[in-house]
Amino acid sequence: MPTESRDHNGEPVLLEGWGRTAPTMGHLVGATDPELLAARIKRSDERGIIGRGLGRSYGDAAQNAGGLVVDGVSAAGILSLDVANSLVTARAGTSLDQLMTWLIPLGWFVPVTPGTRSVTIGGAIAADIHGKDHHLAGSWCSHVESFRLMTGDGSVIDVDPEHSPDVFWATAGGMGLTGVILDATIRLKPIETSRILVDTDRAIDLDDCMALLSEGDDRYDYTVAWIDLVARGRQMGRSILTRGRFARLDEVPDDIAAAPLEFHGSPLATVPPMPGGLLNKASIRAFNELWYRKSPWRRRGEIQTIGAFFHPLDMARNWNRLYGPRGVVQWQFVVPFESSHVIEQAVRRLSDAGLSSFLAVLKRFGPGDPGHLSFPIEGWTLALDIPVRTGLGPLLDDLDGLVAESGGRLYLAKDARMRPELVPVMYPHLDEWRAIRNELDPNGHFQSDLSRRLDLC
Repeated sequence: MPTESRDHNGEPVLLEGWGRTAPTMGHLVGATDPELLAARIKRSDERGIIGRGLGRSYGDAAQNAGGLVVDGVSAAGILSLDVANSLVTARAGTSLDQLMTWLIPLGWFVPVTPGTRSVTIGGAIAADIHGKDHHLAGSWCSHVESFRLMTGDGSVIDVDPEHSPDVFWATAGGMGLTGVILDATIRLKPIETSRILVDTDRAIDLDDCMALLSEGDDRYDYTVAWIDLVARGRQMGRSILTRGRFARLDEVPDDIAAAPLEFHGSPLATVPPMPGGLLNKASIRAFNELWYRKSPWRRRGEIQTIGAFFHPLDMARNWNRLYGPRGVVQWQFVVPFESSHVIEQAVRRLSDAGLSSFLAVLKRFGPGDPGHLSFPIEGWTLALDIPVRTGLGPLLDDLDGLVAESGGRLYLAKDARMRPELVPVMYPHLDEWRAIRNELDPNGHFQSDLSRRLDLC
């Protein structure tokens, strides 16, 4: 399989998260030479070092102002493929897009995918990513057999959940603060075709949406609901549910069956730099109305491509530019099922405040994994993009408190603004994680803008 490599020598680079809200200057170094990387870790100054993949964390998780940043994608490629056991071992800088491009034609799909393919394997472990199949498949790290980790003294250790569970689960969701992941072995999902059989339903309001999800999710491998956060009154929370599974070979028409594992992942267009104000209440209201009205009330068995079903936004490169130079806040939380009223309150308050979003999704999580800082817990999760505007902070601060009081949490990989005092409330195993992290990195080499902002280490 192809491999890619490039290196850097500590040149200063302005880095930002996908939300483009808080850029900082770091010094980029490569990951192609393990001995050189180990030396850089041990010699890093008080600003430390952090790994970075493709920069899809919305906030500052992969930034390190004044310190070193490891360019994870400087080393990418598949190291081995175990056909008999559906296992792939790949360098940490390998993206999900690369895995799909190489492996879908061979009949395998990644076990979990978020809404973008532009995520590296190292980033997927560090954020313990989740997708539309969490209610059945769990998070990414539930499908990781093992990985190699470079720790604070430059040594490399083999980590797996059976023989080193503490280190494994501290790294799963640990936001790169336990060390630099070098490569990993992942269990793949066998597929017969690259097409999804999709069922679509329109929900008239939030109660209808949540009822449909609760009653039918277990019949589908993948499920999500898009919510119209602009709608108010009796239409508040009106939604479009899309749920599906991979089609078998005998379920697709002849033209698809002739090339059943065909996959094309290239973007169709690139979004240029945009002025501020393009995505405003009026334009988002118009988009949401069109999106809701064009969807059928009930459609069964529509055949969709992987890109259309899982990664529609990847069809436009740099789509985050749509929000203008001020950027966007991605806010995602999860609350236990018994605290479902928090979903209703959040949707109502966001709608009443006129905080428009064209990208708001609701899902149901299954049980979480043992990761100390892993985000998913069993319950409801709501994620939305909000253009940065005056008055956004106080409202989200209030809602953060409500989430914490209800036994929920925010997703660290998407956070750019939560208060540090809420972290130990939302993540009750934080002190256990700190103890393991300190054993792996007693000199505190691994740091990031996120870790300092939230006082994680």
